Amino acid sequence: MKTFQTVNSIKTTLLVALIALTAACGYSSKMTPAVAGAIPALTQLAPNNANAGTAFVLTVNGSNFGSRAVVNFNGNAQTTTFVSANQLTASIPATAIPTAGTATVTVTNPATAGTGMYGGGGTLAETSSPMNFTIN
Repeated sequence: MKTFQTVNSIKTTLLVALIALTAACGYSSKMTPAVAGAIPALTQLAPNNANAGTAFVLTVNGSNFGSRAVVNFNGNAQTTTFVSANQLTASIPATAIPTAGTATVTVTNPATAGTGMYGGGGTLAETSSPMNFTIN
């Protein structure tokens, strides 16, 4: 009878230890939420105006541009080239400026995926404040 109680005691102890180790090793469904990313800031557009119906390359100067940052022209993502953390260029097609007026330009740093065991963490997408561009 004593042996049976000892075996049950050992089984219970092992089960409790296994549960504790599993919980302590991170085998849970909790994920670290994404954190705020770097918010890009615009300081200058070159050129700052163009004639309607004309394609051009827009240079965007500012700060906090990520390597995958995207220039948005009038709310539409454009083909963007990363030059540095302070400069991007974007090809603006003639169809993006069909008539005279004002267009807004922003830069978005896309979200980055987390690298934790369950994909937690990472950063949220962040978009700059808009800057106006004149269409003649």
